[in-house]
Amino acid sequence: MLGYNVWITDTEISSLQTQDLIPILLKINTLTPTPPSYHLTRYLLLSHTPHSPYLFLFSTRFISSTTLMSTIGKLSPCTSLLPPELLSLDPNAISLASSDYGKLIRVTPAAVLYPSSEDDILSLVRFSYGSFVPFSIAARGVGHSIRGQAMAHNGVVVDMRSLNNNSSGTRIRVYESSSSTSYADVGGEQLWIDVLRATLKHGLTPLSWTDYLYLTVGGTLSNAGISGQSFRHGPQISNVYEMDVITGRGEPVTCSKHINSELFYAVLGGLGQFGIITRARIALEPAPNRVRWIRMLYDDFATFTRDQEHLISIIGLDYVEGSLIMYQSPANNGRSSFFSPTDHSRIASLATEHGIIYCLELAKYYDNFAVDTVSEELHLLLQGLSFIPGFIFAKDVSYIDFLNRVRSGELKLQSQGLWDVPHPWLNLFVPRSQILDFDSGVFKGIILKQNKTTGPILVYPLNRNKWDDRMSATTPDEDIFYTIGLLQSSGMHDWEYLEDQNKEILQFCDKAGIKIKQYLPHYKTKGDWMNHFGPKWDKFQERKIKFDPEAILSPGQRIFTSF
Repeated sequence: MLGYNVWITDTEISSLQTQDLIPILLKINTLTPTPPSYHLTRYLLLSHTPHSPYLFLFSTRFISSTTLMSTIGKLSPCTSLLPPELLSLDPNAISLASSDYGKLIRVTPAAVLYPSSEDDILSLVRFSYGSFVPFSIAARGVGHSIRGQAMAHNGVVVDMRSLNNNSSGTRIRVYESSSSTSYADVGGEQLWIDVLRATLKHGLTPLSWTDYLYLTVGGTLSNAGISGQSFRHGPQISNVYEMDVITGRGEPVTCSKHINSELFYAVLGGLGQFGIITRARIALEPAPNRVRWIRMLYDDFATFTRDQEHLISIIGLDYVEGSLIMYQSPANNGRSSFFSPTDHSRIASLATEHGIIYCLELAKYYDNFAVDTVSEELHLLLQGLSFIPGFIFAKDVSYIDFLNRVRSGELKLQSQGLWDVPHPWLNLFVPRSQILDFDSGVFKGIILKQNKTTGPILVYPLNRNKWDDRMSATTPDEDIFYTIGLLQSSGMHDWEYLEDQNKEILQFCDKAGIKIKQYLPHYKTKGDWMNHFGPKWDKFQERKIKFDPEAILSPGQRIFTSF
């Protein structure tokens, strides 16, 4: 990438547009005096030639368009807005940024930024915001989105993980305190598995997790971050003290509940619409050593959900989830190696008999000094539950192995070539009052009947009082709601039938009046987004105008942009 200073007229702009270069106008500022009838504009010019994709960054100097065109490719390097090595038009980089974990769509950016510092991201956003025609910017962690949420059509994708690779020091700093709250200052690009490992060295741990730990901090905080601990501690966004954010105006802002609070609440669960998270201060607590991990099986959904709701209402458990075991799917469902081969045969017989078996999963954390008492404590906590007699299973594992339990399933799928495949997932929040209708209409009426299940199906309750309604994340308006995760996967060319099933599920909910909310939402119309946010929509729009008025950030969500 080479830089040069140019003055250029409207006529010359038109001339350039007729060449084999596509200009993206990036207006930075206006200096005075300027030659009559001239604009002062910086240009990002991308070669339209497929065999030589070069990027040129122009700033401010007067030359004619003839000179400009003749000097392309001969310009000397400049220390301009961004170092040349940070922006890539390499076809491999572009291709990687054009896809995600979902493997359902491709959206091609103009370039990929590999920042070496937060200042590089700040410069890029300022560059766009000050442009005559701003370009879109999408922050990308590990690309675990499903439907292009971290993509930027003809814009710039920021590879956030590059901050970790280029950083001269650690971007996870743990602060211990015996008299006040302990916390970790964590770069937005950091993986949760690395946060866990770093904090455990100090005998500490974050409170709330996702099931899969190889996700970035900024990515999960932009959504919510949920798992079986959320009934007790709330989602991950409820366990953040402070953040550093680069807004769509190109402003670096430190925010918390007490400082710049509107931005703080907007960004948490804000789907990347208001700023790029470069640092988060995460709440910590003392870490346990061990986990007693239990699964129980049910053949009746009403009994299953009643017991789940009871467990999230009492004190003593640290994790409560649930899942479906279908007669045509393995009991472990690719997410862990919990059940033994002997267990598998028993469970398969039960699932064949009933079609669907409901698996209630729970965990209690403990330390080495409590090893003699944990069994008795659990016995008391589980009294009165109505699981199928003889179908309760227990394991004792280390704390880190429990939290990282999905990793073994991932590695197995990778070895079988079944990880990098399409994932037409559908994640929903369902009101407690309508969960039985959802079971009869969706689990039994659609999924079981169609017999298309090719991945885990999660179902477990959450307490709404653990969510902060000032944040952008939205949930059903009931004290308890269920999270449903249809985590399906397919072959590279036959995923459409699962998408058709997802559409049928959404249509059923609409016709049945089940007031679902999508988690990791994907909508195609403004009306759908307005319905999703409900009473929060007006505030969401106001915050967008305030913090990203040019709609630069996260265009892949398609809330304020479409392509």
